[in-house]
Amino acid sequence: MYKMVSNYDRDKIKNAIKKHDVGSRFTSIPLRKASVLLPVFIKQGKPYLLLTVRSMKLKTMPGDVCFPGGQQEATDRDDIETALREAKEEIGLCPEQSPRYLITPVVAMVQEPFHVCLDPDEVTEVFMVPLDFFINCENYTSVYINLLPFGTRKIHNLHYEDKQKNKTYKIWGLTAHFAVLLAVILLEQLPLYDSSYDLKSILMDSENYLIASSPSKL
Repeated sequence: MYKMVSNYDRDKIKNAIKKHDVGSRFTSIPLRKASVLLPVFIKQGKPYLLLTVRSMKLKTMPGDVCFPGGQQEATDRDDIETALREAKEEIGLCPEQSPRYLITPVVAMVQEPFHVCLDPDEVTEVFMVPLDFFINCENYTSVYINLLPFGTRKIHNLHYEDKQKNKTYKIWGLTAHFAVLLAVILLEQLPLYDSSYDLKSILMDSENYLIASSPSKL
C-alpha cells in the first residue's frame, strides 16, 4: 500500500521543483515537442518513482525502461497535457531515439487510490524505485557519447534490483538522466557514484544544447 501524499510532502516537493521550473522558456525553439511524466509516490514516508517497461511488440527499443510519455499533439495545450495524456494511454517514449525532440519532464505527485491499467501493446509492466536509489546506486556504470557541438557527454547506466520480483532493471540514457536529476533536486544530495556531478552545469549545458540544436531559420 502507498501512503497518501501529505500536505507537507506535497509542499516540499512543489517548492523544490518550482526552483528549477523552466515554464515556457523553450517553447519557441523550433524542435518537435515531446513530454515524459515522472510520477512520484510516497511510500512509508519515502519518495518513489514509477517507471514502465516498453512492450516487446514495439519497433523501437522494445523492453527498455522508460517514463510514460510521448509526442506532443496539436490538440495538447502544453507539455503538461502531453505528459498526462500519454501517461493515461501508457505510451512509453524512448528519448534516446529522438535526438531532434525537445523533451520536457513533468513531475506529478500521485495519490491513492491508484490502480495500474496497462496497454499491453505499449507497456509490459510498471515498477517502483526508491528515489534515493538514484543517489546511492552501487551497481553503476557509464558510457560516453559525442554530442555535437559540445563533445563527449557521460550517460548514466544504473541497474536496479527489485528483490520482491527477483528481477533487475536497467535504467539508462535520458530516462536515467531525468531520474537522477529529480533525485538531486528533491533530496538535495549529489550522486555518490559520480563525483563530477554538477547540477548547475548540467542545467546550463542542457539549455545551451537545446539552443544549438535548433534548426537554423536561414
